[in-house]
Amino acid sequence: MTTVLAAGDSFVAPELFVDALREAAPEADLDFRTLRSPWPIEPFGPVGGVDEASGTEAAVLDALGDAEVALTQMAPFTADVIKRAPRLRLISVCRGGPVNVDLAAATEAGVTVSYAPGRNAAAAAEFAVGLMLAALRRIPAADAELKQGVWRGDYYAYDNAGLELDGSVAGLVGYGAIGSIVARVLRAFGAHVLVADPYTDAAKAAADGVELVGLEELLRRSSLVSLHARLTPETRHLLNADNLQLLPEGAVLVNSARGGLLDYAPLPGLLESGRLGALALDVYDIEPPPADWPLHRAPNVITTPHLAGATRQTAHRAAAISAGEAARFLAGEPLRFVANPEVLAGGARS
Repeated sequence: MTTVLAAGDSFVAPELFVDALREAAPEADLDFRTLRSPWPIEPFGPVGGVDEASGTEAAVLDALGDAEVALTQMAPFTADVIKRAPRLRLISVCRGGPVNVDLAAATEAGVTVSYAPGRNAAAAAEFAVGLMLAALRRIPAADAELKQGVWRGDYYAYDNAGLELDGSVAGLVGYGAIGSIVARVLRAFGAHVLVADPYTDAAKAAADGVELVGLEELLRRSSLVSLHARLTPETRHLLNADNLQLLPEGAVLVNSARGGLLDYAPLPGLLESGRLGALALDVYDIEPPPADWPLHRAPNVITTPHLAGATRQTAHRAAAISAGEAARFLAGEPLRFVANPEVLAGGARS
């Protein structure tokens, strides 16, 4: 019998993990332990040296016991947790990256770590396009004002009128699973799509009907820019006070990827000067942003509380991908998404 910890939360519930693994490995003899973290009711954050985690090390250790496999989204698998769980052999994280796992500690201990790329690609892409449309056409502001009894007929005045996607130049910074879906939708609207991504080649871009360019050229030419890159040390503040000045006057900027990709400090000034015509944000440099955050008072800003991936389909898809990796691991089959393949090459814990 294999003991499995299903460490979920109020989005990807422990029961989703249990059901998904039972379906993926119907012949396996499994004993489940469960743990539910407080996310998303309470924001995630750093825990014991790992990022974007929810709950405590003590709670994970108490629930883990002698489990050999752990399925999780937000539980903190820190160096201390891994050290004190000698029977643990696999941590399957149902996120695009295992940021809540101390990967170096897991690798040193011989624990395989898997992840779930693309789990929320459809949801995040749809949400990003929704933010674009809302910003281009001032939908949230018009809704709020009308509910307060204000009929903004002046939004039809030429200087206040919105912009169309059809015929526009839209720049996507990052062209992975999410960015490629966004590009397909924007092209269907009639936009010309520019892409800046060092990991995409010109042949793929041409086949997809998008134009591959450098970041500076993308910023100079795009009336709409949307971020879809992963956050790494190299991409932190990829858009900053210097290169944001390259944007055309009145450009719209959307960030529903990661707060660290964007330097937020210059944004109020760029909005005030008109360099930015509108800003739509789902992610922030500090989450949640403080009450005195300058952009709360800035004009033409749309903000949402990190909701891009929040669909029921994403929760089921995330659990299924994670469970699929666990089922392959239990069957001795190759895993699809391994964050530390050197463990498998050197032999995982036995």
